[in-house]
Amino acid sequence: MKTLLITGGSKGIGYGIAEVMIRAGWNAAITGRNQKQVDEAAAQLNTIRKDSALGIVADVRNLSQQQAAVAQVLHQWGQLDVMVANAGIGHFGSIETITEEQWHETMDTNLTGVFYSVKASVEALKKTKGYIITIASLAGTNFFSGGSAYNASKFGLVGFTQAIMLDLRAHGIKVSTIMPGSVATYFGGHVPNESDGWKIQPEDVGQLVLDLLNMNPRTLPSKIEVRPSAPAGK
Repeated sequence: MKTLLITGGSKGIGYGIAEVMIRAGWNAAITGRNQKQVDEAAAQLNTIRKDSALGIVADVRNLSQQQAAVAQVLHQWGQLDVMVANAGIGHFGSIETITEEQWHETMDTNLTGVFYSVKASVEALKKTKGYIITIASLAGTNFFSGGSAYNASKFGLVGFTQAIMLDLRAHGIKVSTIMPGSVATYFGGHVPNESDGWKIQPEDVGQLVLDLLNMNPRTLPSKIEVRPSAPAGK
């Protein structure tokens, strides 16, 4: 049975991806920084199919923790077929107000964290001729006021993903980035509610991941932009 590892998988987009993939017959390991949240998410996913989910506490900003997470997946299931680099954070504000700490936390999570996730998983993925999927954002191509840190991290992530796609295809590893617009998640302290019905739902991104993995092997959609069909109030 094939296996994927999803960073930032205890809620939001990461959880939505795990749920879709488990329902499709995959095993899914999810990581997060909070033990309670990871355990609760894995337990809920295991109600879909017993022993299909594994919760791992790991911080993407720490390479050794990413390496340990991959090792745990290999110990549990013997292989890694897909790495989904999803963990992300957003700090927003004018260049006049955003702090050095906020800048570094954004870069360390959204960009360096993906670098660490890929570095930790690439050797295992070579063995399975696997897939790397990064979750970027439309903010990786559309800049906006107050987005200096977030835009920089996501523009960088898109560039990073496209470059490693060229690096790794020689090994049979496919690489894509998904760039969602407004998604109904907990991002930025938001709590999903009934008013989010117009937004992309986490499971919609999960369906995109599944669609990528079901694509004919000769074809690689290397960058996918996705938006709500109708903005709020339309």
